[in-house]
Parts: sequence; C-alpha cells; structure tokens
Amino acid sequence: MTITCHLRYVVDPYQLPAFEAYGKAWIRLVERFGGKHHGYFMPSEGTSNVALAMFSFPSFAEYEAYREASFKDAECLAVVAENEEHRFIISYERSFFRPVFEDDQGVKRAP
Repeated sequence: MTITCHLRYVVDPYQLPAFEAYGKAWIRLVERFGGKHHGYFMPSEGTSNVALAMFSFPSFAEYEAYREASFKDAECLAVVAENEEHRFIISYERSFFRPVFEDDQGVKRAP
C-alpha cells in the first residue's frame, strides 16, 4: 500500500531561496531512490515561514529503505549539511498518510 510522507517546515523567511534550493534537491533525490515527489509548497500569501512537502513510496518498507540509503549517500549528506551550516530550516514535523484516489490508484482489490 502506498505511503505518503507529509512534511511541515518552519523556515527562516529571510532564507527562502536557500530553502527552495534544498527542496529542489530533495525532489530529485527522492525520485532517484524510488519515490514519487509531489513537490514543495513555499510560503506565498499569509504565513511567511511555513512550507510543505509531500512524497510517496509504494510501501513503508521502501520508505525506510530510502531513509537508510539516504543517510549513507554523499549527495544527500551534502544537502543536509547545507542546512546545518545556514540554518534555513527552524523545525519540521513528519506525518504519514495513506492516499485515496477517485480511481483507486494504488489500492489492490480482492478478486
């Protein structure tokens, strides 16, 4: 069953370009590790320091494999180090959801 990771970030509103570059890197990296990224959503009108991201993996086990591999990947570590140096992410929350689609995409039906 597909699992979707939802991330809610509190970001430094004065460093949005750095956070956006971070997000663009993770979109590509998640896809490289077998996930489907649904994008980063940057502050626009209203709250100026909250950003969102969502990406899916075919299963929680595949998400966990991605996490384990990303902790060893040089490019992933470099992206994390960029935030550690510049601190454009103040905090974040991670939640997991099971997506539901009108056409039941990703849901196996009993025969």
